[in-house]
Formats: sequence, structure tokens, C-alpha cells
Amino acid sequence: MSLYSRRQRRSTINIWPGFVDALTQLVMVIIFVLLVFTAGQFYLSGALSNRDTELARLSQQLNQLSDMLSLQKNTSAALELKLSTLNSQLQATAAAKNAAEAQATQLGGQLSQKTEDLGKAQTTVDQLNQQVAALRQQLAQIAAALDLSEAKTKQQQVQINDLGNKLNQALATKVAELAKFRSEFFGRLSAILANRKDIRIVGDRFVFQSDVLFDTASAELTPAAQTQLTKLAQALKQLSGEIPNNIDWVLEIDGHTDARPIHTGQFPSNWELSSARAQSVVRFLIDQGIPPNRLVAAGFGQYTPIATGTTDADYAQNRRIELKLTER
Repeated sequence: MSLYSRRQRRSTINIWPGFVDALTQLVMVIIFVLLVFTAGQFYLSGALSNRDTELARLSQQLNQLSDMLSLQKNTSAALELKLSTLNSQLQATAAAKNAAEAQATQLGGQLSQKTEDLGKAQTTVDQLNQQVAALRQQLAQIAAALDLSEAKTKQQQVQINDLGNKLNQALATKVAELAKFRSEFFGRLSAILANRKDIRIVGDRFVFQSDVLFDTASAELTPAAQTQLTKLAQALKQLSGEIPNNIDWVLEIDGHTDARPIHTGQFPSNWELSSARAQSVVRFLIDQGIPPNRLVAAGFGQYTPIATGTTDADYAQNRRIELKLTER
């Protein structure tokens, strides 16, 4: 057992140095590996740092390239737009050129036509010049004829002036004669109708109040009116025989009413009443022998009053028959 212990002890002593050697070698290997790892790590750190720097540089270049690419794209888009615009302008220019060529062709045709028309116009002008020369010759002949007739015209003008003077004298004589007979008629009628307050002379007219000649709303002459108008007819017949035939005289009978309206079956308005009364006087004078062509009847209704009031006296003045000796 002692021998085994010694062998075992001896054997233990012999293994440890080897183990130590192995462990030392292992430690050295580990240290070497760590040194290699550290060196590799240092190298790798440098490499990574260089790589980051290179990557940053490359990123910057990439950004620059991206900016340049974007700028290039924008430039390309602008160029494409400009190219499109130029194409449009080119097409428009081509169209305008075609239109101009067509217009030039048309203008050429028109110019040719105008040239032809100008030739025709020149021919027409030449013909017109010939006609103008002929007309001038005719005008010269007419001027000579006018010179010859001017003396005759002056002589005829003198004759016309003489005839005008004679006509004026004749008209003045005629007017004077009519005025004379009108004055005589007024005188005789005034003598016949003397002292009658209901018959007045207004200017160149005899005014009979309707109440003297007619009943209210009637166009039938009263017996008193017939008596007065008979005297008037006798004076007018006597005077008409003395008036020369060249005086175309007439006795105008005008009927008037007041402003109060009338509306009956016989007289729907004052127009009908005033006209009917004037016609009654005309018919009576015709029955007394006065020629119908020397009588005129007119109705004025209520539209020419001589009194503007609304009293009974004003109404009575406006209801009247007016007689006027005048010329047709």
C-alpha cells in the first residue's frame, strides 16, 4: 500500500507540470487569440469607421446625384413642355403658312380678275369720256337755246306779273264787292230784326237765341221763328239778285247747344240736336226760295260756347243759331 501510495504520489507529481504546461499554452493561445481579436477589432473598427465615412460620402454623392437627377427631370419636363409648345407653334405656323399660301393664291386670282375688270373699266371710261364730250356739245347747244329763250322768258315774266296784278286787283274787287253786299245784307237784316233783344250781331254773324226759334229739346221751328226767317229769306232773295254771278257766296247756318247733355231717342247727343236745328233753318229757307247751293248747315254741339258760366242766362246764350254771309 505504501508502494501504491508512492506510485500514486509519483504519478501525481508527474502530471501537474504537464497540465500546467498545457494550461500555459492554452492561456497563451487565448491571449494570442485575444490579441488577434483585439487587433482584428481595432482593424475592423478602423475599417468600419472608414466605411462609415465612405458611406457618408457616398450618401452625399447619392443625394447630390438625386438632386441633379430631380433637376434634370425638371429640366427635361420643361424641355418637353417647350418642345410641345414649339410643336404647337410649328403646327400653327404651318397652318398659317398654308392659309397664307391659299390666300395668296386667292389674291392672285382676284388680282387677275381686278386687272381684267380694270381693263373693262378703262374701256368704259373711254366710252364715258366720249359720251361726256357729246353731252358737252349738247349742253353748249342747250345753253345757246337758253340764251335765245331768256329774252322770251323775261318778256313772259313781265306778262305774268301783269296778269298777277290784274288777278290781285280782280280778287280785291271781288272781296270788296262781297264786303259791300255783306254790309248791305247786314244793314237790311238789321232793319228787319230791329229792336229784338234776343237777336244779336257778333262780329260778322247774326246770332239767334235758340229759345226764339225752337222749343226745349226740339228741332221744329216755332211759328214766331218762321215769321222771322220769312223776313230773312225775303231780304236774302232780294240781295241775291243783286250779287254778281262771279261771287260764289253762301249763307252759313251754325247750330249750337249749351253744355248740358241730352240723350233721347231722336237726339242721342248735343251733336245731333245742334245739326238738326241748323238743318231745319236750311230746309225752311229752301222752301222760301233760297237756292240750296247757297246754304250750308253745320252742328257744333256744346263745344264753342260764347258764355263760360253755368247760370241759366249763360246756358241761354250758348243755345243759339248763327248766320254768316261768306264766300265758298
